[in-house]
Amino acid sequence: MDVYQEFIANIKRLTKIDLSSYKEKQMRRRIDSLMKRNNMPDLLSYFRLLKQSEKHLKEFLNYITINVSEFFRNPIQWQVLEKEILPCFISSRKVLKVWSSACASGEEAYSLALLFEKINYDRVEILATDIDDEALKAARLGVYSEKSVENVPEDLKKRYFTVKEGQYAIKDEIKRKVKFKNLNLLEDEFPANCHLILCRNVMIYFTEEAKDRLYRKFYNSLADDGVFFVGNTEQIIMPQKYGFMSIKSFFYKKIKL
Repeated sequence: MDVYQEFIANIKRLTKIDLSSYKEKQMRRRIDSLMKRNNMPDLLSYFRLLKQSEKHLKEFLNYITINVSEFFRNPIQWQVLEKEILPCFISSRKVLKVWSSACASGEEAYSLALLFEKINYDRVEILATDIDDEALKAARLGVYSEKSVENVPEDLKKRYFTVKEGQYAIKDEIKRKVKFKNLNLLEDEFPANCHLILCRNVMIYFTEEAKDRLYRKFYNSLADDGVFFVGNTEQIIMPQKYGFMSIKSFFYKKIKL
């Protein structure tokens, strides 16, 4: 076993995160950057630091899990969701189960809550999950920069945010609509019977083998005719292989295998 393989095996034992499922080149670059920042000469020394220091372990987890998000990221796709995808569900008046599967600091999950407020539909349960507890803590706090909220429509911004010293705090009435939970996509069981699952700008970091496994898990997590919403650079090659049918760019419906 080479030094890097030993490092990722140690990390999996320590954190349950399997770095072997992430693209090696990208992951090595991120780890090297952190090692330089902390003046660590080699991977063995760096792992010792992570084992001994909760502060450095938190820094490591936050950096490798790529917590980058914003409200209504790629706005045109959110318009498609509002105008063309959701009406099919809403017509049935059933309680919708929606899952934001790598929610980072909560922008995507709160975007969903705001969207359902905009269309005046309250029969919805929103689950938001992430592997990073620090990101989830920020999500529950719900305070964002001006840049994070620049795609939020002005009427929603005025109604559902409190502005203080350039920071935008989302109001409790929106916070209450989202349940946040820690979940490791690679290791943990997925929620069942979801009508809509968002997994956006996450799969690009995984190996092909990990993607294959995750697409099958997402398929099983969807309700019949459920919809899978992916990121701007993540269109699924041969979606029918996984039981999906493309219905719009970046939107896939579950079909029977």
